[in-house]
Amino acid sequence: MRIALVSDIHGNLPALKAVVEDIARHNVNAIVNLGDSLSGPLMPLETAQFLMAQDWVQLAGNHERQLLTLPTSGQRGDSDAFAHARLGAAEFAWIASLTPRQRLSPEVLLCHGTPDSDLTYFLETVEPTQLRMATAAEIDARLGTVEAGTELVACGHTHLPRVMHASNGTLIVNPGSVGLQAYGDEHPYPHHVETGSPDARYALVERHDHGQWTCTLVTVPYDHTAMAALAAAHGRADWAHALATGRMP
Repeated sequence: MRIALVSDIHGNLPALKAVVEDIARHNVNAIVNLGDSLSGPLMPLETAQFLMAQDWVQLAGNHERQLLTLPTSGQRGDSDAFAHARLGAAEFAWIASLTPRQRLSPEVLLCHGTPDSDLTYFLETVEPTQLRMATAAEIDARLGTVEAGTELVACGHTHLPRVMHASNGTLIVNPGSVGLQAYGDEHPYPHHVETGSPDARYALVERHDHGQWTCTLVTVPYDHTAMAALAAAHGRADWAHALATGRMP
C-alpha cells in the first residue's frame, strides 16, 4: 500500500498541480487530502473545482468547518472571508460532505488536527514564548485511545512536515502544506510557523510486510512568485511574503 498525503492547500492551485504531477511518478494506490483546502487570498473556487473532480479521499479541516458555520463576514477571518465570497452552492455542498476524521483502512486513520480536534496541533506545542516539538507524553495524550490495530495516523493543520512515533508504536505523519509555507496565529499564544522555503510539500507513505511503514517527505518547486504576486494583489502582504520565502515578515 503506497499512499500520497497532501494537506493545507489553501487555494494554491498551481502548487497542488505541481504536487499531483510529482505524485504521478510514484504509482500510488491512493491520494489523501487532509483538509484546509480553500481558505486564503488565492484561487479558492478553482481549487475547489479541481478537488471536486478527483476520486481522492478528502477531509474537512478547521477552515472548511469555519466556512460553513461562521454566520457573518464579520466573524470570519480575512482568509475565510475571501474564500467564502467566491464559492457557490455546489462548492459549499461539497464542503458539507467532508468529515474531519476518516479511516482509510483498518490500519490507517486520517484526521486534520488530531483524532479529536481539527484545531489542536498534534506534533507541535505552542507555549507563551515558543513553538516546539511535542513531547512523547503530549503525543500519546493527543492520540488518545484510537482503535486497536491502527499503525498509521496522518494529520495536517500545522503546515510543518514531521514524522514521529507514539509510545505504542503508531506512526504519525504530517506531510506539511501544499500551499502555504509560513503563517502567523494568535492561539493559544501568538506564534509563527515557518518552513523556510517556498516549495510545496507532501508525503509518500508505504506499508511493507508485517505492518512496517516507511515515509518520504517531499518538496516540490512551483511558480511561487506568481502566487505571491496574487496574494499581494488581493491585499495580503503577509501571505505574499510567506509564499515567496517560506518565512513570516
